Amino acid sequence: MTDVNGLTIGILGGTGDQGKGLARRFAVAGHPVLIGSRNAQRAQEAADSIGSGARGAENAVVAAEADIVIVAVPYEGHKALLESVRAELAGKIVVDCVNPLGFDKQGAYALPVEEGSAAQQAAAVLPDSRVVAAFHHVSAVVLMDPSVDKVDLDVLVLGDDREATDLVQALASVIPGVRGVYGGRLRNAFQVEALTANIISVNRRYKAHAGIRVTDI
Repeated sequence: MTDVNGLTIGILGGTGDQGKGLARRFAVAGHPVLIGSRNAQRAQEAADSIGSGARGAENAVVAAEADIVIVAVPYEGHKALLESVRAELAGKIVVDCVNPLGFDKQGAYALPVEEGSAAQQAAAVLPDSRVVAAFHHVSAVVLMDPSVDKVDLDVLVLGDDREATDLVQALASVIPGVRGVYGGRLRNAFQVEALTANIISVNRRYKAHAGIRVTDI
């Protein structure tokens, strides 16, 4: 297993529920965590709320200082954010967990993305970064719940760089109960992002916080 000990993890969009939940779990696991936002004060408030030594700063600062960066912003601001920190992210592993979704009276549904998926859009905007898709189906409620010691979840990890996907699989596995599972090339990210709409439907019907498990591996 790839050694991820000591890596500083930056989370762009870390003031949102999913980003803050991931930040909390990684901080509890002993990683230095940087939470990014357009507003440094808001980022620091989010960091203070999870404790464990997390620190907040503007997105560009987090992108520059972190060893590995997770993108957890709403899809509407995804491309613009990445364009604004392209230089800071050059040469780094960037983990995209953005789900392009729409909502109407019938529930959640996947939005079309010109590049094929949010992860492929990230790769197009960040040609000098190593983009990996992961953490799409993790429940923010579960991540933030201190009574949940182990998160019952497999994280599908997709990308075109074997070393990068191995590292992200290992990173996912530092969260107790979570397993990182290789899910294919980045071109297959669309259906993983879109599956989030189905999981939202499951959770609404059964009043749950469901994730996924892959069998026989």
